[in-house]
Amino acid sequence: MTAPSPTEATAPEPTAASAPRRTFGLTAATALVMGNIIGGGIFALPAAVAPYGTVSLAAFVVLSVAAVLLALLFGRLARRSPVTGGLYVYPRDAFGPFAGFLSAWSYWTMCWVSIAALATAVVGYVDVLIPLHGNHALEAVVALAALWLPAAANFAGTRWVGAVQVVSTVLKFVPLLIVATIGLFFVDADNFGPFNASGQSTPGAVAAAAALLLYSFLGVESAAVSAGEVDNPERNVGRASVLGTLASALVYILGTVAVFGLVPHDKLVNSGAPFADAVNAITGGSWGGTAIALVAVASITGCLNGWILLAAQMPYAAARDGLFPAPFAKVGKGGVPGFGVWAVAVLGTLLIALNYTAGPDTTFRVLVLITTFTGCVPYLLSAAAQLFWLARGTRDRVRPAGLIRDLIVAALSFAFSFWLIAGAGYAAVYQGVLFLFAGIPVYVWLRGRRREAAEESALPA
Repeated sequence: MTAPSPTEATAPEPTAASAPRRTFGLTAATALVMGNIIGGGIFALPAAVAPYGTVSLAAFVVLSVAAVLLALLFGRLARRSPVTGGLYVYPRDAFGPFAGFLSAWSYWTMCWVSIAALATAVVGYVDVLIPLHGNHALEAVVALAALWLPAAANFAGTRWVGAVQVVSTVLKFVPLLIVATIGLFFVDADNFGPFNASGQSTPGAVAAAAALLLYSFLGVESAAVSAGEVDNPERNVGRASVLGTLASALVYILGTVAVFGLVPHDKLVNSGAPFADAVNAITGGSWGGTAIALVAVASITGCLNGWILLAAQMPYAAARDGLFPAPFAKVGKGGVPGFGVWAVAVLGTLLIALNYTAGPDTTFRVLVLITTFTGCVPYLLSAAAQLFWLARGTRDRVRPAGLIRDLIVAALSFAFSFWLIAGAGYAAVYQGVLFLFAGIPVYVWLRGRRREAAEESALPA
């Protein structure tokens, strides 16, 4: 059974039948991290950042460094609190229930918005395989199928989720690595286009591109969020986070350079399937693009499989503390919080329906930037929590030998998260704040109900 953190010790423990089982070894945990990072990002975002020019490649390098720092941060925090809920648990233990709720709510919002964006990203590659002819109704059906098939796999249990993650990660990682390396031999320097095509200053273009590209690195925290299901989490969460992030960053940087150098800039800006276009440029025909489209569909579907699990695990941990509605704490026979899976699938369905009503070409970009804001809030709070424990300096929580290293990692993680929020732009921050503040009435209601229940139980019989 998962060892409770100090705050968790006061909460009622789940029964043996409902407690999550530790079913992820190091390989499965690393696959979970890689599977959640390498999803729709590498397949859809090269075209999304092409309007900024090749300066976005510099943004990718900066983000890779930031992602590794975050992986190290979560590994250190998981040593202290090796429990399911990670990014909710760390702020809660440091700053109290309200900070924990804000982190859980923001992360949960990021999850279901991101899931809707990923399901939308599938459509462009399905269109390569089966032409949809711009029919929004058919596109919506494809996106909904991409959402609900992984949701069904989650209902089967965490063992199936782990197995699917390993298979889908191998299925996509090997071909992507081959394309990213072989493609470099076919790069044409004339295809890269201008260095900075945004009209902004170079630092401003890097920040704006990085805010959009952060979407491709969301998932670095996957092992920390699911620490309750990881074998030996004090050791394996950090190792899986770093290994998965480094491998993903390698594929991302090489793959993006290949795409930029294989597809002419003016064509890349308007591409719906940039990786397929890049492979077609290598092979000189259409079969290569068809093959990579199959890999892309498998990759994004596998990524959705892992993200749906994370979207259920975060509110599960908060619901156990009375900081999310009680149904989120119920766990099915397979070890997955079933209500959380239903909730994220339904919310994702609604967002996909709105997406295809408003127009997918514009909404995908908006969804990605909203996930940047809502994803960075728990990153900020987790980094602040680590700084808090380091500032306290208690020997039971801070190893003196690693104090300076941990301080640098936490401070840079906080600074990177803050910089990315600023780079998301006013519209994304405005909409993200609305999503965040919408959770405050939920918190007030839950805390009020909990206090009322405590007062009633304290009354004499």
